Amino acid sequence: MPPRASASKTPASDGAERRRPAKKRAPAYEEKWAEYSRALIITAHPDDAEFIAGGTIAKMCDLGWDVRICVATSGDKGTRDVNMRPQELAAIREAEQRAAAAVLGIKECIFWGYPDGFLMETPELRGQVVELIRRLKPDVVVTWDGYRPGFNHHDHRTIGRVVRDALYPAAHDPHYFPEHRYKGVAAHRTAELLLAATNEPDLHVDIGPWLERKVDAVLCHASQIDGRSREEMLQGWRAAAKRDRERRKRTGYEFSESFRRIMFRRPAPAEATAAAGTTPQASQPVSA
Repeated sequence: MPPRASASKTPASDGAERRRPAKKRAPAYEEKWAEYSRALIITAHPDDAEFIAGGTIAKMCDLGWDVRICVATSGDKGTRDVNMRPQELAAIREAEQRAAAAVLGIKECIFWGYPDGFLMETPELRGQVVELIRRLKPDVVVTWDGYRPGFNHHDHRTIGRVVRDALYPAAHDPHYFPEHRYKGVAAHRTAELLLAATNEPDLHVDIGPWLERKVDAVLCHASQIDGRSREEMLQGWRAAAKRDRERRKRTGYEFSESFRRIMFRRPAPAEATAAAGTTPQASQPVSA
């Protein structure tokens, strides 16, 4: 009998088939964010944004978004120095906020100057927020979670609730604050609301590449950080992240900022032009 031909040795024949590693897919929220171009951050005090969302804001700016920040109060009570005059502290904190915004890449700072600690949940404040949203037309709005149970600053709770109520249904319903139309400001529907400092997060943003920039922005608020250095602050953040294994497991990142994400169904472009006479329905909150 003629000798049997030996089969050639291939990776498939010996069970050692080589496969290319699967390309890691971007988080679902990043795919959605690729469609956006504007964000509006609305906080109670100077320094709120940098502490609760500084890394996320830096990321948005690096995506090429037009990012603006509105600070409702002057932060004029943010000191234990009895000799510091409120007007002087307000001026200091406004300058600090502008410096921090420059570090992150924010294009505009808007200051409303309400007294620190006395922000009230009034129709007038809601109308002010509605007009700002309609004028700037953000895709994403970031604010405090005003509905979080437990201890929280009065102004944080207030601005969080006011922004939530301004977004739905007021900002996109032309029958709320119809006087805005006479200013040439039309109704607008934001795509997403991110509630920071929440106890029910469903969106975790990796801020590892932006951690140092977040810290640099926080350091601009010199009146609020008790002389801590950059090295001390970075060391503290890194040590806390190293200790909190449960958070790393939950978020999937070493350094992250977490939010409760609420999405709103946006009308098609043709519908949007006719929105001045309609009141679209809001979608249920969905997670990323």
